[in-house]
Amino acid sequence: MPSIPSPPSFPRRPRVYLAGPDVFFRDCASIFRALKAECERLGMVGLAPSDAGIDEGFDGTDDSRAQRIYEGNIRLIREADGVVANLVPFRGHEPDSGTVFEVGFAVALGKPVVGYGVAEGSYAQRVCATVACVSDGEGVLREADSGVMVEGLGQRLNLMLTRSTVLVPSARDALARLAEMLGQRASMRGTTGVWPGDAIAGNV
Repeated sequence: MPSIPSPPSFPRRPRVYLAGPDVFFRDCASIFRALKAECERLGMVGLAPSDAGIDEGFDGTDDSRAQRIYEGNIRLIREADGVVANLVPFRGHEPDSGTVFEVGFAVALGKPVVGYGVAEGSYAQRVCATVACVSDGEGVLREADSGVMVEGLGQRLNLMLTRSTVLVPSARDALARLAEMLGQRASMRGTTGVWPGDAIAGNV
């Protein structure tokens, strides 16, 4: 009698890298506790940015400390199944540059990224609310003083971010959306045994 094949098994819960400038905030520990708790509620594991095990007794140089933190976070992103990114404006109109790097790195690895913290309306509208802007003779929006073009196209952020990620209002929304996306990917993996993007990320 032929044996009945077992359904595909998933030995671990999806892992989510929690990108954002939250590491710089005084209450970062409570922020990450809340994010990890929400991940648990959704059946996922939250991975906060790492200090790579550096403690107060670390006596290396600033460069060696920075390198270890960089390598630790790169490793976490590689290990993650997806990324949730806080893209709130940070010290200006743009998101935190380190977070933007992490988003691009994750996208290049084929991992889904969901962003939050971006105000409604376009990037151009936010710039023009604080910087004098004018349309030139060809209808291109520019800063009045410098003549530098202000990106248009109605995007809420630079198009390289808006076209590579999903944007939702809040962290809770972002985690719920990512859980949904990873669930769809898990269904795809059931037929192949491989997560989409795993070959690129080196996880197979």
